[in-house]
Amino acid sequence: MSSLVRRTGAAVAACLLALAACTGDEEKPRGEAPVVQLGGPGESNRPLSEDEVDELDELDDASKTTTDADVAFVQNMIPHHEQALVMTAMVADRTASSDLPLLAERMDISQRAEISQLETWLDAHGHHSAGGHGSHGEDHAELMPGMLTEPELSRLESASGHTFDRLFLQLMIRHHEGAVLMVGDLLAQGGGQEPSVFQLAQHIDADQRVEIARMRSLLADL
Repeated sequence: MSSLVRRTGAAVAACLLALAACTGDEEKPRGEAPVVQLGGPGESNRPLSEDEVDELDELDDASKTTTDADVAFVQNMIPHHEQALVMTAMVADRTASSDLPLLAERMDISQRAEISQLETWLDAHGHHSAGGHGSHGEDHAELMPGMLTEPELSRLESASGHTFDRLFLQLMIRHHEGAVLMVGDLLAQGGGQEPSVFQLAQHIDADQRVEIARMRSLLADL
C-alpha cells in the first residue's frame, strides 16, 4: 500500500504542477512575451533587452514614415518623365535611324508606366500631382537636373535626320542622368525609407541606367 500511495502522490503532484504552469501562461500578458534573437550556427538564442526591442520598433516606424523629400521626389519626377515623353514623340517624324524608334518606344512605355505608379502613390498618400508641365522645361530646369529648357526643346523639334538623332541622344542622356541624380538626392536627404518610395526610386534608377548605356552605344555609332 505504501508503494501505491507514493505513486498516487507523485501523480497528483505532477498534475498540480502542470495545472500551475498552464494557469501561469494564461495570466501572462501576451505583450510581455520575450523577443528572441536567433543565434547563428552553434550559438544559442538570446532574448533582447527592452532597450533593444524599443530600438527595433523605432526602426520599423521609421521605415513606414513618408518624408517631405519623398513627396517632392515623386511630384517632381512626374513632370521630369513627362518631358521625356515630349522628346520621344518627336522621334518618328525626324529620325534617320532604324534603332532610335525602338528605343523611343521602350522609353515611352516605361516612362508612362512609372508616371502611373508615381501618381498612384501620390493619390494613396493624399498629395496632388505636379505633372502636366512636360513641355515647359524652363519652369522646372532649375528644380530638376537634366530638364531641357524651352530653347533646347525648340532646337530639338527643328532638327531632322542624323542631326536630330545626335542631338536627341545627347539631350536624353543628360535628361536620364538628371533622373539618376534625383534618386541620389532623395536618398542623401534621408528619403526613400518608406518601402514603396524606395522601390519606385530603385526601379527608376535601374531603368534610366539601362537606357543611358543603350543611348551611349547608339551615339558612338553615329
